[in-house]
Amino acid sequence: MSARPRIAVSACLMHEDPQRKIFKGKALQYTEQKMATALWRAGALPIPLLDLRDRAALEALLGECEGLVLQGGADVAPGSYGEQPLRPEWGGDAIRDRYELDAIAVALELGKPVLGICRGHQVVNVALGGSLYQDITTQIEGSLVHREWERYELLEHEVRLEPGSWVADRFEAATTLLTNTVHHQAIKQLAPGLRATAWAPDGIIEAVEWIDDERWVAGVQWHPEWLDGSAEGGGERRSSGAPIFAGFAQVCRERGR
Repeated sequence: MSARPRIAVSACLMHEDPQRKIFKGKALQYTEQKMATALWRAGALPIPLLDLRDRAALEALLGECEGLVLQGGADVAPGSYGEQPLRPEWGGDAIRDRYELDAIAVALELGKPVLGICRGHQVVNVALGGSLYQDITTQIEGSLVHREWERYELLEHEVRLEPGSWVADRFEAATTLLTNTVHHQAIKQLAPGLRATAWAPDGIIEAVEWIDDERWVAGVQWHPEWLDGSAEGGGERRSSGAPIFAGFAQVCRERGR
């Protein structure tokens, strides 16, 4: 194994669009830049995990890596957890769901650590048998505003951490963090085996984990890759995202041995 653990990053998908001016009618797969940069700064080597529509390809790609990160993006399709969309615009991306659910299954079969970010945190819950709120504002009375287009990653709130959890230990046993919030869906029914380890002030689950000798899975609802000390990331006032990625790189390094 190289000094840098190789961490596969699930691809964001842009589906075929005959109206798009660049790569007209072609499907695109990509990694958001700050995600790749955050993993590199954490001492890892980010490897794009392409959706080749072939489980054998996922097995081959993940077999060469020490861990899997699921990045943010489109809504999870309600059909992936046994529901119908409450509104057409909440239909989600079933194609990406199938690809990432397969990737999680393969990673767990191979004993690879898995970290979910925002959408990835939600997909992990669905993969293990949980469900989601399709829209926080509609379905949770008195909830905070968790996504606002105009402010986007400038929107923020505190999260309360479970003492002794993996995420709390990354921040020297802190009890709260100040994070960004860029999501309108959230965990509803927690999957069997997962435990919640962080919460927003309105009770929404902000972090999960399932960590034992056989399995290492964690997720955070916020975007730690954007908490980089820059002005758009909230500067130094917010909790840094770096400990999340450094901690995951270390887990991948240790379990990869």
